[in-house]
Amino acid sequence: MEHKKGFIKGALTGALLTLLVVSLAACGLQHINEGIISSDTETKLSYLKKLIDETYLHDVKEKDLNEGIYKGYVEGLGDQYSAYYDKKETKELTESLDGSFSGIGAVMTQDASSGVITITRVYDNSPAKKAGIKTGDILYRVEEKTVTGKDLDKVVSWIKGKKGTKVNLTLLRGTNSDKIKVTATRDVINVETVKYKVLENQIGYISISEFDSVTGAQFAKALKQLQKKNIEGLVVDLRNNPGGSLSTVCDILDSILPKGLIVYTKDKNGKKEEYTSDEKHRLNLPMSVLVNGQSASASEIFAGAVQDYGKAEIIGTQTYGKGVVQNLFDLKDGTCVKLTTSEYFTPKGRNIDGKGITPDVKIEYKYNAKDPKADNQLDKAVSVVKDKIK
Repeated sequence: MEHKKGFIKGALTGALLTLLVVSLAACGLQHINEGIISSDTETKLSYLKKLIDETYLHDVKEKDLNEGIYKGYVEGLGDQYSAYYDKKETKELTESLDGSFSGIGAVMTQDASSGVITITRVYDNSPAKKAGIKTGDILYRVEEKTVTGKDLDKVVSWIKGKKGTKVNLTLLRGTNSDKIKVTATRDVINVETVKYKVLENQIGYISISEFDSVTGAQFAKALKQLQKKNIEGLVVDLRNNPGGSLSTVCDILDSILPKGLIVYTKDKNGKKEEYTSDEKHRLNLPMSVLVNGQSASASEIFAGAVQDYGKAEIIGTQTYGKGVVQNLFDLKDGTCVKLTTSEYFTPKGRNIDGKGITPDVKIEYKYNAKDPKADNQLDKAVSVVKDKIK
């Protein structure tokens, strides 16, 4: 839903980590004096160090200065998705990925231009829900760390932690941006990423909140249950879905599309990697897919593929436009760097990075104060499927 837009304008980046492929590659950034930087830059750094040593008022650790160099080196790329992680941040990131740490049950997205992080979904019965966090809240601080403009993966790793431990968050809420302080108790989150039901005229409805490791099985179960009820058409709702696992979305699309290309990636050297569907499954139902400006990454792979094959009408507003893939590289000293390494293309060769997927039927969500449950976008998606059935 888009009636609480707040700071959400422009491209958003999903708060999911499963698209990151951990690679082990020594980049050697720590050896900044071994020919990686120019002599002019080295001279300037030496002069800056001399000025700091001779004139700077406070004590400073050389280790902190070096870490600043590494961070700045990567920030110089001007790429919102690339970042350097120091030892502490790398440890936090690794722990948040290994499955032994817990979260709070909220999905976050980040505005590409402002760096503002917004809560786009709060799961039922989650620590976030119990703490009073609401969809549309702006995340301002995690403990004492201000998060605006920080790498989203880092912020996620700060929020995750051991089950039973607490995390203090400061939120901005409402048109006046009132500061709200909440404390959430971390827990293992077993999220139902897929919800389904039968709508009018035997039209099935499946909502996918994110493409997590469990989503494929949940989608298959939902589709099977709907088919048992003899649905004649299907609406897939990807609104506010920030993305997730590339393999998961490809598995789901494999059950929908005919044999052929689902998506492909290409790196700076032109090396191409293709993901394809086989002949085993093919969904033969009239379909529509709902998207909005917060449908990102894997959601756009889904929408782009079914659109290219003519399998579904895309309904809603322009998606956010993240068509690039990141990899994590181990720097062999307890630190790591995340870099954008390739871009992906739809089956027809469309690169939607910075552009997004354009809906076949453009329609803005209109909040109805008299009937908050009313959904004009969903009504349109159902209407499109009904017309196809006729």
